[in-house]
Order: sequence, then structure tokens, then C-alpha cells
Amino acid sequence: MDEKVIYSSKPAQARPEAAQPTNPAPVTPPLSVPPLPPSSASPIAPAPPVSPGTELLPKPPKGSPLGGILKIGGIGVVFLLLIFLVIRFVVPLFHKGQTEELVTLTYWGLFEDKNVMSTIVNDFHREHPLITINYVQKDIKQYRQSLVTQINAGSGPDIYRFHNSWVGMMKSFLSPMTSDVISSEEFKKNYYPVIQQDLIRNGALYGIPLEIDTLSLFVNTELFEAGGNAVPTTWDEFIRVAKDRVVKDGDGKIQTAGAALGTYDNITHAADIVALLMAQNGTNFSNFSSTLDNTSQTLQFYTAFAKDEGSVWDSTLDPSIVAFSKGNLAMYFGYSWDIFAIKALNPDLKFSIHPVPNLPSRKTAMASYWVEGVSSKSKHQKEAMLFMQYLTKKETLQKLYSETAKTRLFGEPYPRADLAGTVKNNPLVAPFLEQAPYAVSSYFVSDTYDDGVNSQMDAYLGNAVRSTQGSDSSVKTAVDTLAQGVNQVLGKYGQ
Repeated sequence: MDEKVIYSSKPAQARPEAAQPTNPAPVTPPLSVPPLPPSSASPIAPAPPVSPGTELLPKPPKGSPLGGILKIGGIGVVFLLLIFLVIRFVVPLFHKGQTEELVTLTYWGLFEDKNVMSTIVNDFHREHPLITINYVQKDIKQYRQSLVTQINAGSGPDIYRFHNSWVGMMKSFLSPMTSDVISSEEFKKNYYPVIQQDLIRNGALYGIPLEIDTLSLFVNTELFEAGGNAVPTTWDEFIRVAKDRVVKDGDGKIQTAGAALGTYDNITHAADIVALLMAQNGTNFSNFSSTLDNTSQTLQFYTAFAKDEGSVWDSTLDPSIVAFSKGNLAMYFGYSWDIFAIKALNPDLKFSIHPVPNLPSRKTAMASYWVEGVSSKSKHQKEAMLFMQYLTKKETLQKLYSETAKTRLFGEPYPRADLAGTVKNNPLVAPFLEQAPYAVSSYFVSDTYDDGVNSQMDAYLGNAVRSTQGSDSSVKTAVDTLAQGVNQVLGKYGQ
């Protein structure tokens, strides 16, 4: 990325110097105990001045038991003082940079359950014993609305998860990462370019991801083997395979679909698929109105898969993830988490995962992922940033992956490029990371339930696809209306 990254950093607040008490007139103590050094933090107050000739205690007779008791008492006082000084001044040296008060942070997550996350937050607590993390797993439905409401009311979490496309919409509720969370050099070196493009705004970093995901091609192995088809890598190859694999009855009704493209309402991740095609065909998401011809071509290409006698998909079929799980769909576009749903619907289905087809001249994939951020309203910024620093560590991500993999097929695909090699032999994870170096992102994203930028953008896109399905003559009107909707939504949410 060309832009120089400069993280915001809040200077540590200097502790006020302890006021030194005025030294009283020197007095020869009656016991052989060294005088205590003055300290504002000591619970022992300095002795008041004593008039000359006045004795505090009568001297005990030589050899009396009281003299021994006083000597032991003096040693005890010195011992207690030494303990206090060690706790007060020496122990903090071993916890430099950590908080000096008991703090509890509330952390809202979405997909990892509490048992998995407890291993992560407990490890952090052992390193920072004065900080407790209260992890709360939330339901994604109505999540963003609840999050914003709670933050505005002053009762929101200190740390929370948000989608990568929400940065503009949530910026006022996010604190920029301080420079000690991760250096700009390390972030640029280890995190994928799309993450840098999404999370850095005006030189400030607004979150740390625990995962990344890319839209990929799922292939029904048995259907491909039966037809002797190779996995397509270009769109021309994809069209040929889709037409070869479609099966229709005598009335022309599709029994086995070749590929799930062309409609909107019964295709899982329809918004993401259309966005992928737009990105590959040159649509400018930052200035949508500047590339309307590219968008028009994309909509015509997409809807052609469900038109006329050459259709390989139609609006009467099951939702695409269901059709694929039943074995009635040869090619499906999905994310890594779809694997769990497919396996739950049909554990015996044989399928493989591959990078999406591309145009011959360039490779482009579509990313969608979630990020951890610090609330701008949190009263414990320093402690929250310590936790964010902990989340950037390779060891933390590897621990999260291994703990998650104990409860399902695999953990979250790593957001750090330097960890991709650790899962390169896993056929269920590696394809998603293979595309990460050349992935982009957009605001056309399915299933975030945000009632904001994603939901409203998807509504406009859905209308455009439905209009284009009717006839090619309606494409220009559909795209013009889509552009107006995009500009309106971006203006509303400050993207």
C-alpha cells in the first residue's frame, strides 16, 4: 500500500511526584533502630518533634527481657518496611507497562463460544493478573444495532467484533490502535494487503482481525468425476463445465444444476458473488458512478446463467447451499464457514474447494472477515490496547486455531500471511488463504444482519439483478438506480 501508515499514540500519563514531608528536628532514638525514610506511600507517619531532654521511653535496665523484646520489635518493623518497599517499588518493575489497578474488560464476540475463548483470555490474565476479560458471545441477529445502542448509552463493551466493511460506519465508535499494539512495519509485513486497505484510515489502524475468509469455488467431486470435468480456472471454462453438468427433465426443468448464478433470492452469498464479478470486471467501489458500463456488463453476464434454454440455474430451485448439500448442484460459491453447514446437512457429500475462476489477465478474489476493535467510549483504553497487542501475537492466533479445531473441523483461517504455511496441507483451509494475497473487499456483503451499509447496499443490488433478469433493455435503468442507491448509502454512513 502506498500510503504511509502512522498510528495514533496517547502518551502515558505521568504519575505525580509524592510530596516530601518537612524533616523534623533530628532526635536520637532511644532504640538502635534505623530511622524510616520519609515516603508519601508509607502508612507510618513521621514522629512529632520532641522537646530537648524529654525521653520517649525510660531505658530498660541492662539485660532486662524488655530490651530483647524491643530489639525484636525493631527488627520486625524493619522487616515489614522492607516487604512494603519491595511490593511498592520492586514488583512493579516486573510488570512494566501493565495496569496498576484491578480492571474488568467486557468483550463482545460472535462465533467462538465461551469455552474456546476462555483459554485465550485466561492466558492473557496470567500475563496481566490485574486485568480480567469478561467474554460474551452475542447472536449476530440485531448485533450491530444492539452494539451501537449500548455504546451510546455508556453500557457497551470495551472490546467488540465488527465486520471489515463496517469501518466507515463504526469509525466514531472505534479507537485507533496505539503505536505499541503493533508497529506499522510489522502490520504491513505480516497482514494481507486487503486487511491493510480495509482497516487503515487516514494513517490510523482501527482493529485487529483474528481471521480472514475469501469466496471460493466448491465442486461436487462425484459429479465432476462422472463427467470427466476438470476444475475451471477461467470463466470460459466455468461456462462450459456448468452447461455440461446441468441435467434437465423432458419439460426442461432443471434436476441437477450446473452452477448457482443468475438469480438473487435463492443463491447463498449472491451479493458477494456479484461483487466478485464487478471487481474482476473493473467496477470502482470507491467511485461507483465512474464505472457504470463495467457494472452493466457484469449484471448481464451474471443473469445469463439463469436465462433462456441455456440456463444452468433458476429461481425455482432450493437455496444454493441446500441444493449443493443434496448433491443437486455441481458448483457452489461459498466461504469457509459454509463447510460446517454443508457437513451438517450431508456428512457423506464428497466435495473439494478451489480458487474462484478469473479473467485471463488478472487474479481477483473477494474477502469477507471480522475484526476486533476497542470502543471509543471504553474507560479502560490502556488495558484494552494491551489485550489488542496480545491478539496480534502468532502464538495467540495459533492457540485460538487449535482450541477451535477441538470443537469443529478447523479453526479460523489465519489473517497473518506468515502463518499460512502452517495449514497449507489442509484441503479445507488452504484454498481460502491461497486467494488472500490478491483479495479485495466491498460493501456488498451477505449475512452480516447489520441493518446498515451491507443490508441497504444488498437491497439495491438485489433490485438491480431482478430488473436485469427481465430483459437486457432494462440494464441501464437498473444500473443507474443502483448507482443512486450506492451514493445515498455511502453518504449516509460516511464511507
